[in-house]
Amino acid sequence: MDPTQAFDPNRTMLNPGGFSDPNKTTAMSAVPSPMAPASPASGPALQARVVPGRTVTMANGPAREQFLIEFSAPSEIAPSGFAPQSARMPLNLCLVLDRSGSMEGLPLEYCKQACQHVVDMLTANDVLSIVTFEETVDVLMPPQRVTNKQPIKDGIARIQPGNTTNLYEGISQGLNQVLNSEGGRVTRLIVLSDGDPTAGIKDFASLVNLSGEAKAKGITCTYLGFGPDYNEELLASMAKKAGGNYYYIPEPQLIPEVFRTELEKLMTVVGKNLELELKLARWVNMRSPQSATGGTVTLPLADLERGSLIQQIVDLEFPNHPLGHYRVVAGSLAYDDMLTGRRERIDLDLALEFSADSARYSVPVATEVGQAHQVAQASRVVEKTIMGLKTGQITQMGAIAELQKTQMLLVGEGRTAEAQEVTMALRALQSGNQTGAEKTLMGTMVSLDQGKKSN
Repeated sequence: MDPTQAFDPNRTMLNPGGFSDPNKTTAMSAVPSPMAPASPASGPALQARVVPGRTVTMANGPAREQFLIEFSAPSEIAPSGFAPQSARMPLNLCLVLDRSGSMEGLPLEYCKQACQHVVDMLTANDVLSIVTFEETVDVLMPPQRVTNKQPIKDGIARIQPGNTTNLYEGISQGLNQVLNSEGGRVTRLIVLSDGDPTAGIKDFASLVNLSGEAKAKGITCTYLGFGPDYNEELLASMAKKAGGNYYYIPEPQLIPEVFRTELEKLMTVVGKNLELELKLARWVNMRSPQSATGGTVTLPLADLERGSLIQQIVDLEFPNHPLGHYRVVAGSLAYDDMLTGRRERIDLDLALEFSADSARYSVPVATEVGQAHQVAQASRVVEKTIMGLKTGQITQMGAIAELQKTQMLLVGEGRTAEAQEVTMALRALQSGNQTGAEKTLMGTMVSLDQGKKSN
């Protein structure tokens, strides 16, 4: 008998033996509790949970639901056999510094001071390299352990300004340094620039793709934009592609503090090279974070430090799903565990019951999921505000009104850092400094897109 002839799409098909075919939509006998992990989803360094917006949705008709997937690194991590929380993984760090002519004077002096602070914070277990760029690129220091700090600081003090800005070659040379260094470390490029690329490869796509290539090799890049003249859209896009952070530094005296903040985050990384894989079941489409009609979606995520978490909203559509309990997405998170030195994996199930009972599927969305969805949408609002200001489609007064709403939302959701950035952007707009507002908001957008916040 042809098994397809016996299949009734409106009947719940239970599989008590488990999911034998990963490519088949399989019904489940029950759905996970909305406030508990969907599976034994915990690893040595990271923990995970899945929260559905609703546990029941409409069958045999168009439906749409959101899931919140959350990955967290506890503030205290001390598994048996490992060092206590105060210990940290050694670093493989490369500083890539713009020393073009526009950096002459206080900007370059504060930049050198910041680099010297970095040297003071490192230990003999850390590997440091330093690359400077203008029209030409120089390796000031090839990768080496920080055992004798004073000669390194003396070399930094001798950095002099040059001419134009060859950003592409500067980053390329920085990547060469960290790739040629010792393994088993948290690897990061920190790139500071004060201007648009004016030498070498200058086009937007090539520079962003270079950051993507770095990420593919397990290298995270953080971009620091200083002053009014750098291209914030370029640096923010490169930071997003590289899975790193983006900072706007309006005044030279803030350069050392921003370097310190980034290095302190780097010193507490416990999970890196995070990759979330979502395999869509039959009768399931995805609207965001990517549009997909079936198949597998793979999302690179930011590194996780102790005491931080990442929230990812998954927005799904069900055009005509049959009745029953179903796993709608089979997910997994793969990451490099900096405590164990291994590539770890957390399996996740996104499950729903499909019902014809409108009283059951019409309940309100879980508060936690709704709030996370609003924060994710705030990133799009910020992006539209930036683009509207740049193109003149939004007036400054209109932008201020939109940003005030976003600020209130972020404060209400405990996103203090992003709310402070929006406050800075509002002040800049109110004082007529549209450029400063746009650069600040780019940082807000990158941060919200990462979905990362403190526990």
